[in-house]
Amino acid sequence: MKIAADFSRREVKHSATMLWADSPMPGVARRPLDRVGNEVARATTVVRYAPGSHFSAHAHAGGEEFIVLEGVFQDEHGDYPVGSYVRNPPQSSHTPGSEAGCVILVKLWQFQPEDRTPVRLNINELESLPHTSKKGVSVTPLFEDKHEQVCVIDLLPNTFLEIYPEGGAELFILQGSVKEQQDTLVKHTWLRAPIGYPLSLKTDEVRAKIWVKSGHLSDVDQQIQRVKEATR
Repeated sequence: MKIAADFSRREVKHSATMLWADSPMPGVARRPLDRVGNEVARATTVVRYAPGSHFSAHAHAGGEEFIVLEGVFQDEHGDYPVGSYVRNPPQSSHTPGSEAGCVILVKLWQFQPEDRTPVRLNINELESLPHTSKKGVSVTPLFEDKHEQVCVIDLLPNTFLEIYPEGGAELFILQGSVKEQQDTLVKHTWLRAPIGYPLSLKTDEVRAKIWVKSGHLSDVDQQIQRVKEATR
């Protein structure tokens, strides 16, 4: 299966307007944003757990990264309310579910194979640092290594910010709205910017909070190859 699989193209999807597709597990539905592969896939997906639904225990051979958008996500490691940012590195395992129901943005098979660093943070509890040179912009760092950077950018109303990400970037709007080129990105809109694409972000009268991941698209061919090897 291939969805938005041309990584040389800019992609925008307003996930809140997409239809839900049932997953193989009862009570768990998905809105696929990009995907290369079948049930084992390099994928970016909005996933909804109905109250009381669970996935069976499983390992993440290629790693899993997610943000809790609504409700409370749960596994044997704890409860993750709205704003939780979690990285389960390759070879980690868990039994996910949600007693109350939840919605998460999840990314699979986008780790370096040697990564073994778990991350469990709540964005709402972290300090946001003022941008060093841009008024009205603050940044909350979430993760960084030599391959990628993950953060949340907060833009005050009527603020303009240009970003020149190396290795491509993905944005997901957590709060408010922002204009990027001809598109207005509202809450839960996803944008993927290919390598070499500069981002121009502008807010109007509404503040915006944006999850940003950059650098990782320079490794996309290897990510897809690792999925193929895992399914042989």
